[in-house]
Amino acid sequence: MNIKEAKEEIKNAMRAYFARDEFGSPVIPVEKQRPVFLMGPPGIGKTAIMEQIASEMGVGLVSYSMTHHTRQSALGLPFIVEKNYGGKNYSVSEYTMSEIISSVYEMMEASGLSEGILFLDEINCVSETLAPSMLEFLQYKVFGRHRVPEGWIVVTAGNPPEYNSSVREFDIVTWDRLKRIDVEADYDAWKEYALSSGIHPAVSTYLEIKKGDFYKIESTVEGKSFVTARGWSDLSAMIKLYEELGIDITENLIVQYLQNRRIAKDFAVYYDLFNKYRSDYRIDSILRGEAEPSVIERAASARFDERLSLIGLMLDAVTSGMREACLREDTLKRVLSVLRDMKDALKDPEASAEDLILKAAGDLSEETERRKAAGNLSEDDRRILLGASSILEKMREELLKAGCDRGKEAFDVLKGIYDGLLGKLRTYIDEARTGGANVFRFSDSAFRGGQELLILVTELTINSFSARFISRHGLDEYFAHNRELLFYERQKDIIREIEDLGL
Repeated sequence: MNIKEAKEEIKNAMRAYFARDEFGSPVIPVEKQRPVFLMGPPGIGKTAIMEQIASEMGVGLVSYSMTHHTRQSALGLPFIVEKNYGGKNYSVSEYTMSEIISSVYEMMEASGLSEGILFLDEINCVSETLAPSMLEFLQYKVFGRHRVPEGWIVVTAGNPPEYNSSVREFDIVTWDRLKRIDVEADYDAWKEYALSSGIHPAVSTYLEIKKGDFYKIESTVEGKSFVTARGWSDLSAMIKLYEELGIDITENLIVQYLQNRRIAKDFAVYYDLFNKYRSDYRIDSILRGEAEPSVIERAASARFDERLSLIGLMLDAVTSGMREACLREDTLKRVLSVLRDMKDALKDPEASAEDLILKAAGDLSEETERRKAAGNLSEDDRRILLGASSILEKMREELLKAGCDRGKEAFDVLKGIYDGLLGKLRTYIDEARTGGANVFRFSDSAFRGGQELLILVTELTINSFSARFISRHGLDEYFAHNRELLFYERQKDIIREIEDLGL
């Protein structure tokens, strides 16, 4: 299965393992809660989906790579205690708490969460001294004398032996205690995540043209040559940063992430061509609805790979605006929640607006740190929380300037600031919606109902931010073409059904 399907399987397992009966006991006893084992090649996103799951389900995440652990660090260190049996004293070996188990308890204390994921990567590469203890752990979730706390699911991961020479083959007894999920590299599954996380359009459009370059591991006379999903994601982030800093993107940089000389060279050539398209087509003009006739004519006569690059550039501009609008909207919702509480609190003539703001800002800061400690704070959530805190601080400063701190007068100052921010958000939403509409109008003129429009609609649909933006704020041109897309897909289904009937 692909990584997206594996993610859903793990979430379903968590729901089942966390289920309680009428007496509050786990429906599936702890010893029957098989740890999940993700088996798949390196760099396909096994660790990344654990972070996504923890964030989406609001649980803690503790991650360890088992290749770094010895028997002592995993099981604990022995020490001698005196015990009395039948009236006689004996020296008995006990063990300190495992570093891994203690990390789970520390996470629970720091985050306040009682449920979470203990993720053990490279579990089939454990040291020879630790291997015998793994069977007991996999069945009973016990390291040494200490058990993983109830409410924590164990997820493990590893690479097949052909990718890692340190892999130890599990026997049937071990496999029979695991919930095994085999994961394969899948471009379409990765693409959905990548587009929503803001992948660089040069990466996404290159891979649309050359999907075979998405994931490749080869043995050469010089050693292993490879390109992974992780490599593309990390390269995308670095390209974005280099562009912001004005640093040239060279093949020497690219090959550091795409460790296959041929693919790195091909992408370097494509990136230069992509930048030429970015300059030639002037995407900002298209979004403003001011594309020159010569630009439309060039797009109409361009080869398909150039058209695909142009669509990627337009989509990046449109979805970036929609993403920004959604994040700003979520930030203002957090502020609105604070203001609603303050409105009631300020009915008390003794209540201080500044004190209420400081408390709300403190709560946001505490939530940020708590979720950061829990390992379930996504970058988008971090930005929303910090953004809301920043707005509250500006509100506090404006209150001090206005010299009011009580009652309706103070609240009116805060409401005025909020209304101003809301007005800016509406302007931002209108700009994003206008940009989307103009992209469709340009595409209608240039591509005249070609498959490029189907690509445009499909990409907007699978991107979580653009889909969310359109569902909230509308985009008539999208809905008009989406109906055409649905008809087109249904037409293909009818043709396929006729062919199956042999007519």
